[in-house]
Order: sequence, then structure tokens, then C-alpha cells
Amino acid sequence: MREKTRLNCPCGVALKGENEDDIVKKAQEHLAEDHPGKDYSRNEILFMAH
Repeated sequence: MREKTRLNCPCGVALKGENEDDIVKKAQEHLAEDHPGKDYSRNEILFMAH
């Protein structure tokens, strides 16, 4: 199975990671910075990623 390394946030921000660990880290950083109070698990982030 191919790694998921991209995620498009509903706010319009497109995130790209080097690997799944990186996209999860970048998504969590984006959430903390731009969407305080929103918290998603690794599995939830990878479910939304492509």
C-alpha cells in the first residue's frame, strides 16, 4: 500500500509530508496553529490524507 503524504484541510490549506509520520506531524501543527481546540488522532489524519 502506498504511503499517504498529502492532506487538504477544509480551510483550503494543502499539506504535504515526506512520509506518513511527517504528514501527521504537519497536520497536528496546522491544527494547533490555525484550528485551536481541534484534535485528531494519527488514524483520523491518515484516513483524511491521500
